[in-house]
Amino acid sequence: MNCRHFALSIVFVCGLALASAAQQTIFNVPSTDILPRGTVYLEYGVSFKPNDQRELKKFTSIVPRVVVGVGRNVEVGVNFLGNLQPGSGSKTIAPTVKWRFYNNEKKGVSAVAGTTVYLPISNRSYNFGSYSFTQVSKTVKSTGTRISAGGYLYSKNVVAEKASRGGGQFGIEQPIGSRFGVMADWITGKHAAGYATPGFYVRPTNRITAYFGYLLGNRGLREGNHFMYASIGMTFF
Repeated sequence: MNCRHFALSIVFVCGLALASAAQQTIFNVPSTDILPRGTVYLEYGVSFKPNDQRELKKFTSIVPRVVVGVGRNVEVGVNFLGNLQPGSGSKTIAPTVKWRFYNNEKKGVSAVAGTTVYLPISNRSYNFGSYSFTQVSKTVKSTGTRISAGGYLYSKNVVAEKASRGGGQFGIEQPIGSRFGVMADWITGKHAAGYATPGFYVRPTNRITAYFGYLLGNRGLREGNHFMYASIGMTFF
């Protein structure tokens, strides 16, 4: 694993780690929640590694995003990726759409599909890319536990040089009271998006949620491919 590959991984995954107040994602894996029509969600996320370790140097990445519920179980948003320091990174605008095409509240089962489009605007290694997915969840009403599983496909060059990548993505969420919960997700594969992320959330008010997680790479852990993530978001009804 060389420094260049690590840098590509960090730039990409710092943009992936996007949790939100209405749980539009767990950490990196999309949830089956959808914002109601007219609801706006703003988020400010920070990924950081405070110490040098072998090939992966310390860094900070800032990722703002906005998501809007447009009705008919659809939400749209845009992410601004690649604000990496030190180094300029690859700045990318990433519009996204997610559609919940099945929702059975009685059985606690929901299913979504969606796509994110990557449009690099600086230091480009590709001109256009995409991430498409489907995800199904099951909520256990007696405990509030939600388990989800799905599949994904990244187009050529997005997470692997000169190659497309597909695989599975999984998540679990467990509320502990109305203001706190633990959760984790995992994207399979040894590429720039392949991470397992355990963590927790704190909800001080109904509109504000803070998330904290630790990303563990599917490859290169001994070389330092792991780092912290925190975000805070606000929902406007």
